[in-house]
Amino acid sequence: MLSGREQRKLEQLRAFLAAEIAPHATEWWNNAEFPAHILPKLASLELSAPAQRGYSHLFAGLVIAEMTRVDTSIATFFLVHHDLFVESLYGFGSEDQKSRLLEDAASLRTTGAFALTEPEHGSDVAGGMETRARRIPGGADGGGDSWVLNGAKRWIGNGTFCDYMLVWARDESDGAVRGFIVDATLPGVSRSRIENKIALRTVQNADIVFADVRVAEADRFAGISSFEDTNELLRGSRIMVAWQAVGQQLAAFDVARQYAVERQQFGRPLAKFQLIQQQLVSMLGNAVASMGMMVRIAQLQQEGAADMAQVALAKAYTSARMRETVAMGRSILGGNGIVTDYRMAKIFSDAEAIYTYEGSYEVNTLIVGRAVTGISAIV
Repeated sequence: MLSGREQRKLEQLRAFLAAEIAPHATEWWNNAEFPAHILPKLASLELSAPAQRGYSHLFAGLVIAEMTRVDTSIATFFLVHHDLFVESLYGFGSEDQKSRLLEDAASLRTTGAFALTEPEHGSDVAGGMETRARRIPGGADGGGDSWVLNGAKRWIGNGTFCDYMLVWARDESDGAVRGFIVDATLPGVSRSRIENKIALRTVQNADIVFADVRVAEADRFAGISSFEDTNELLRGSRIMVAWQAVGQQLAAFDVARQYAVERQQFGRPLAKFQLIQQQLVSMLGNAVASMGMMVRIAQLQQEGAADMAQVALAKAYTSARMRETVAMGRSILGGNGIVTDYRMAKIFSDAEAIYTYEGSYEVNTLIVGRAVTGISAIV
């Protein structure tokens, strides 16, 4: 279903992941270290915002699935930077903002983050957002205006090291949610890494505090006038996380199948036992069903017809199947399934982050429920 150009690029990505990521991913995860040194090589693949480069939405999804199949953390970095920050610049940035920031961001010379979630607000952040923005008048023409940001964000991927972050804040004057491109080195910005995670340990999630941070009017996202304007971005990132659920299942199946064939018990390979074969087949069925759903979502994207309820159903369904799949994979490895030496423990743990972010299973389910009944049970 991919073009020849897309097939060749996907093969190039697979070769890169096998050579540069797979041998080191577990060590990075164990040490909670982000491999910044690989960014130039990753950038050389020229995969930033694939749809903007003329690739299909199916190809863009498979890029995330293939990355996740090798390392969920690297895929998450890529998703946050390219599918949220860079795509935001394409979709909502002014011509001035694009000319200043887009080329460096797309080539990973600079990195970005998407600062939406807050310490007390995750699923309800649209209505409960506490970060505030106050406009400070400048010259008579408004060109010298600036904004002062105060508040806090949490769980911000890439937040500890990013150069820029797209920060969402509520305008004190009218209550509207606005977006700002914030230089992470501005006075008043403080960042600290979230420690003791059991998933996505390579990803550098941050707590970020804004204390009277002055941002120029030129760095307000001109294309954002309300939280509703973010729906396109959030729908796209939710789709990519559902593709992560596909990649995670492929990874679990890869590891479990190889282990079942090679591991000897009772004088024969584990794969000789009927219950082990049943689990492998169930894992494969979940993965194929999830991929089939995401292929259809990609087709709808290509037609401009994928709505939020369809995307929420896909994210909820694929992440639920993923949870089942990684649990069966961990079971096949027995005790070896709880140490990262065999990869499965890392796959199993990372799945919990996929299950939760870009809309928890419960919230995505309620979005679909509202669509099929016409009645909202969210609030």
